[in-house]
Amino acid sequence: MGKFQKRPVVIDAEQWFPGRDVDGVEEQPPEQPNAEPIGIVRTLEGDMIARSGDWIITGVEGEKYPCKNEIFKKTYEPAN
Repeated sequence: MGKFQKRPVVIDAEQWFPGRDVDGVEEQPPEQPNAEPIGIVRTLEGDMIARSGDWIITGVEGEKYPCKNEIFKKTYEPAN
């Protein structure tokens, strides 16, 4: 088995919070009292849930998908 690394690709991403309009996120009201709303992101693999503080990434083909803030910070850095 060979080793591979990701090609350096600059992505567009925007952090989502309830009440904030982010392209690709459909905000859903909370199912239980005192719960935060969730966002639904329609991906190529099906609908995914975005929670407050998740990043919404636009992929190389224009597709959208959510990424947890902790993973985003470990994976990405600002582009120059």
